[in-house]
Amino acid sequence: MESRCWMVALLAIDGRQYVYRVYAPADALPADLFWEAWHCHDEGPFPRALDLFDAAVIQHVG
Repeated sequence: MESRCWMVALLAIDGRQYVYRVYAPADALPADLFWEAWHCHDEGPFPRALDLFDAAVIQHVG
């Protein structure tokens, strides 16, 4: 199955929005895309991301 590029924007406790590129199949579930970006953010140097699925913005890129 071909991977597609998704943009996932997460809100963080510092009030900023952090955007991540996630590669996943076209039929990937939004929750899976959210958690992939959230775990990537959580392992980085930035302030903690809010784990609010409804606050995330998920879009297919290209």
